[in-house]
Amino acid sequence: MSPETAATAAYIVAALLTVMSLAGLSKHETARNGVVYGIAGMTVALVATVVLAANSLEAGAVALMVAGFVIGGGVGLWRARVVEMTGMPELIALLHSFVGLAAVLVGWNGYLEVEAVGAAQTTVAPELLGIHSVEVGVGVFIGAVTFTGSIVAYGKLSGRFKSRPLTLPGKNLLNLGALVAFAALTVAFVLAPSLGVMIAITAVALALGWHLVASIGGGDMPVVVSMLNSYSGWAAAASGFLLNNTLLIVTGALVGSSGAYLSYVMCQAMNRSFLSVIAGGFGVESGTAADVEGEHREVQADEVAELLREASSVVITPGYGMAVAQAQYPVADLTRKLRDKGVEVRFGIHPVAGRLPGHMNVLLAEAKVPYDIVLEMDEINDDLASTSVVLVIGANDTVNPAAMDDPGSPIAGMPVLRVWESKNVIVFKRSMAVGYAGVQNPLFFRENTSMIFGDAKKRVEDILAAL
Repeated sequence: MSPETAATAAYIVAALLTVMSLAGLSKHETARNGVVYGIAGMTVALVATVVLAANSLEAGAVALMVAGFVIGGGVGLWRARVVEMTGMPELIALLHSFVGLAAVLVGWNGYLEVEAVGAAQTTVAPELLGIHSVEVGVGVFIGAVTFTGSIVAYGKLSGRFKSRPLTLPGKNLLNLGALVAFAALTVAFVLAPSLGVMIAITAVALALGWHLVASIGGGDMPVVVSMLNSYSGWAAAASGFLLNNTLLIVTGALVGSSGAYLSYVMCQAMNRSFLSVIAGGFGVESGTAADVEGEHREVQADEVAELLREASSVVITPGYGMAVAQAQYPVADLTRKLRDKGVEVRFGIHPVAGRLPGHMNVLLAEAKVPYDIVLEMDEINDDLASTSVVLVIGANDTVNPAAMDDPGSPIAGMPVLRVWESKNVIVFKRSMAVGYAGVQNPLFFRENTSMIFGDAKKRVEDILAAL
């Protein structure tokens, strides 16, 4: 068997493992196996690539490739070991930027090897040069948009950039203009490839990626992360066409299509226009939220414990604040104690709770909370009116009634957990500060709502002690 045939067979196996990985990740019970399949697929692909390169490249080039694997793998292992769960969203956004940058570099390499040297000095057939030029332009464009868009998402998720959307005058026209410019530049590049046009395509794409994500508010950032995941997949597929690598095409298409579908599902759950989000808020006019006035009522841990002791049903709605405080473990202990006392306890998970799809589910699974009591928003919302106590732990925008009552709110129209319909609401917060979307929450001033301030983990432990 020739090295090329062996590599092709290995790539097919790697592609199948990628499919099995996505299938496994679709359920909590099989998610761990899905991760293992994904690791195995990537390992097979990397080994096959090194073996194939060893038979076609010089020893120095192979050594450089292996060094890249070792350095990159070492950095990846280090970051994965030290990152907190709360830092996972921004880490994923940063990793997406690497995929985009790689696609840009592959596209530029394609240009330098073919278009820059002329048709006479390349192995590309003359009738295919136009197709190659299109692949270069599209690959660089998608990769550059992914790169800068992911950098902005990283900055917003990590708090380095403001979460409020950037609203430049005529922002929709700027986005459309960038797309028109890209189309025109691509046509020009196919007709007469040149360094200047290549630089222009890259610059337009970098600026568009930055503006697209900067124009999206923090409340929609979980959808953006999913969208960038899709972009990174298409960027990888574009690189696969340039490198004539079937595995990159297949896996890139899988990641791109699954990320796009997840973005669509999340947009549906948030009552957001899919086109609006992927186009950087196209067609969305920023409103002015109504002023919220009122006085909040503060309670202590022993009062909350007494309320829980007398409750017949409890719903816990977690948010990013629970992740920051690492409160999932005492929350799981509280859940077990209440269930042992005969109290019905369930969790209500908003589609964008936290800053990454599935963020809260992973935290609760990590703390051994049973899967069957962790319900999605649509499964729990109608039961909240008959619930004795709702514990809002570190959530803010996902339980904000302004989304339903205030048409001028930045989160207007977004479905939320209707926790205020329950008999009692206890909100765990460090302060009265606004949430990630930057708007105040009138829930805090309702008659049936009480605030318990401080670190969520410590407050839950205090309640456990009081119980």
